[in-house]
Amino acid sequence: MTLSASNLPDDVDALKAMIVAMSAEGAAARAEIARLEALKKDTDERIATLTAIVKVLERAQKGTRSERLRLGVNDDQIDFAFEEVETGLAAIDSELDQSRKDKPKREARPRKSFAAHLERIEEVIEPEIPEECRGLEKVLIGEDRSERLDVIPPKFRVIVTRRPKYAFRGRDGVLQALAPSHIIEAGIPSERLLAYIAVSKYADGLPLYRQQAIYLRDSVALSRSLMAQWMGHLGFELKILADYILEKIKAGERVFADETTLPTLVPGSGKTMTAWLWAYARDDRPFGGSGPPMVAYRFEDSRGGRCVARHLSGFNGILQVDGHGAYTSMVKEQAKAGSNETITLAGCWAHVRRKFYELHIGGINQAATASVKAMAELWKVEDEIRGKNANIRAAARQERSAAIVANLFDIWEKELAKVSGKSKTAEAIRYAMTRRQSLERFLNDGRIEIDSNIVERAIRPQTITRKNSLFAGSEGGGNTWATIATLLQTAKMNDVDPLAWLTQTLVRMANGWPAHDIEALMPWNFNQGAVG
Repeated sequence: MTLSASNLPDDVDALKAMIVAMSAEGAAARAEIARLEALKKDTDERIATLTAIVKVLERAQKGTRSERLRLGVNDDQIDFAFEEVETGLAAIDSELDQSRKDKPKREARPRKSFAAHLERIEEVIEPEIPEECRGLEKVLIGEDRSERLDVIPPKFRVIVTRRPKYAFRGRDGVLQALAPSHIIEAGIPSERLLAYIAVSKYADGLPLYRQQAIYLRDSVALSRSLMAQWMGHLGFELKILADYILEKIKAGERVFADETTLPTLVPGSGKTMTAWLWAYARDDRPFGGSGPPMVAYRFEDSRGGRCVARHLSGFNGILQVDGHGAYTSMVKEQAKAGSNETITLAGCWAHVRRKFYELHIGGINQAATASVKAMAELWKVEDEIRGKNANIRAAARQERSAAIVANLFDIWEKELAKVSGKSKTAEAIRYAMTRRQSLERFLNDGRIEIDSNIVERAIRPQTITRKNSLFAGSEGGGNTWATIATLLQTAKMNDVDPLAWLTQTLVRMANGWPAHDIEALMPWNFNQGAVG
């Protein structure tokens, strides 16, 4: 503000007051500038910290399992950390918005409309009519419309079933409708409640003790032991469906296999032992197949080849796996025994890449960096041919990928002669060299994937559920887990709501669904509008 002599008051007291006011305004402005500078410094430091965390998490997410172990994180912890970083950045953004005076109104951002099936509750906010407009005719010339997402927490309800009894004058006997059938006869749960508990535990990772606490908020007392009994009963009833899915998987041309630990309580000891949850997946879509995707789990106290041989009894085809020796030993045992079953092992390039990626990140070996870059080209080819038929995929790989693979093995052979046999580089190279035959099979057979990520994605939800549940509880609990998880994960793989599917299936089974029509009960055949 610039003042001329003519603008200054002649009165001394007024002049003093003006100087004091201007001094106060200047002090306030300096204080505001200092506050904004301090806020900027603080937010810059917080953003820098969050950015550094993101870089570490991205490295852990894209790196090897050993790198994750070194950082002490797993997949669900990484997801949780990313959520917290995003929350922190949003808090900073809100703080900066609040600090800006006279900030412009943010324009409405375009967003996807909400799903059509969601209930719409309309509220109309009428303007207050000015005094001068009262009594005049009101004409609607348009409106602004907005949608916001709302939720009503799940609430329990009680289904009261009444079956009137009738007698007829002049005729003996009583007429009454039959009692409806239920999966748990003479029990208190409806089929929908059983499905809700099962989905919460085996699909959403919410153990029974947490469900018990949640339900108490609605004054519904369901003990863990009671819900556990219900789940055991469901496991028994649903086993026929899970077994059917495994048979459908074995009928395919290619099966993916993987396994993960499942800590299990040893009866009577209070201690846990390491058990295993085996996963077998089928997904023919990458090579143009039209069959539905599916996965089957099996609970075992062993990670040995005999488990795989038992699970895949009768299977003839391609078995795509990681580098676990149980699969190799199973195939060798079958060949030695003269088995009629012919299983061809296909390797996983993702596991090879992870080992060299760790060396590349650590800057340990230039050959590792060259290997990682070369393998990236293999995945570019795969992205282009995914979903095409097997012949087209094989031709493209022969034309573009075969030379890359041959060059990689040449690099590794030369490098192995240079490095110490005990080094990490030698370990990574030997891992690939000893599996060369299974790793090269994808070049000639378009049905084979370059990696086993399909089954790894199918088994990952079980590792989260395992963490939240601590242990399976018993061998029976582990078998129930495998059975129900098979069905719910298969439903999710087919983009089917597992709660709606399981509710309908339990109702159908309670009413005596015929065993010869089990195919109609499969998640990939789910029809939400069907009755019974």
